[in-house]
Amino acid sequence: MIKDILFATWFFLPAGLANMTPVLVSHLPYLRRFNQPIDANIRFRSVPLLGDHKTWRGLLSGIVVAVIVLQLQVILFNHVDFFRTISNGVQYNHLPVFALGILLGFGALGGDIVESFFKRQFNILPGKSLFPFDQIDYIIGGLLGSMVIISFNFSQYLWIIVTWLILHLMAGLVGFLIGVKDKPI
Repeated sequence: MIKDILFATWFFLPAGLANMTPVLVSHLPYLRRFNQPIDANIRFRSVPLLGDHKTWRGLLSGIVVAVIVLQLQVILFNHVDFFRTISNGVQYNHLPVFALGILLGFGALGGDIVESFFKRQFNILPGKSLFPFDQIDYIIGGLLGSMVIISFNFSQYLWIIVTWLILHLMAGLVGFLIGVKDKPI
């Protein structure tokens, strides 16, 4: 069980960090010029397509972070036995890092974007939680993106989903407790 959790955490780390990146980079003043909405303020059924919280800055920075993290994982895999042990047979030294990093990052953020579209269409305000979809959208998107290059068995996918759902909930609780978030979920 511990090995499954470590594998799930390790494999999906680029997507998980890509999902967190847009919030973090929104506080960087020198990236404000990229604060343009992805949907270009287009409306669908008189409602914003995605809203102004889904920006090019967030999407591109998340993808860049996923690629960088995956490259760091390859380096660690090649030099530290522990990471080879928890990689569950995934040969990181043979992965197309750039392509898989883009797919993991874009998949995670793309899942969030798709969910945002539906939230806008159902008149759920930005920032309001739609449990459990807000907590799993990036996981499903990241896994779907990664399937282009690598596939796992059902148990491995389930471990990734459950592990990252729990990590997401824990991060939300910590954010709430330290005053960064208004609500734990």
